[in-house]
Amino acid sequence: MPTGVHLRDARRQLFDAAERVLLRDGPNGLTSRAVTDEAGCAKGVLHRHFADFDAFLAELVLDRAARLDTQASALREAVGTGTVADNLTRALTTLFGPVPVAIIPLITFRDELRARLRQAVPGGGIAILAQVASAVSAYLDDERAGGRISADADIDSLTLSLVGGGHLLFADRDPGPPDPAAVGKLVATVLADVLRRRSH
Repeated sequence: MPTGVHLRDARRQLFDAAERVLLRDGPNGLTSRAVTDEAGCAKGVLHRHFADFDAFLAELVLDRAARLDTQASALREAVGTGTVADNLTRALTTLFGPVPVAIIPLITFRDELRARLRQAVPGGGIAILAQVASAVSAYLDDERAGGRISADADIDSLTLSLVGGGHLLFADRDPGPPDPAAVGKLVATVLADVLRRRSH
């Protein structure tokens, strides 16, 4: 007889359980047993819905990456309002929230997971980081078109600097996220040249 509770929406509940385990115990603590224990269901439930644990993890990552679209849309809507630096500071703080930051090392250290993600979507091997980079790049491109950063600004290099630097700031989950002032300083430093040259 199966043990555990019946899951009405098994996929969602397993994803939510995996997220809680990941935030509490980190990537090393995320096992199929930990997920099903957290969800309060039999281990077979996970394997009934997913081919194997890496297939489960790939769908978890893609599901959580898709949630970043809301934050990306908010950043695009900020084009032309406030300051470019403040908009990007807020966006990086949101995009590099606890769940995305916890997922990145999971992707980094699981070769099979990266392979599954690459099969699922172009650039999927670095899901989350790719989502953040896409959002930042699109925003910078719009602000350049609107004349708020210099016309010759190298969007790709700016994006790499902001996303790479932002990830380094947020990567250490203990004792918590960086001070907003530290994020603001990074953004201001990266943008200083293209903002200064805009008026020339």
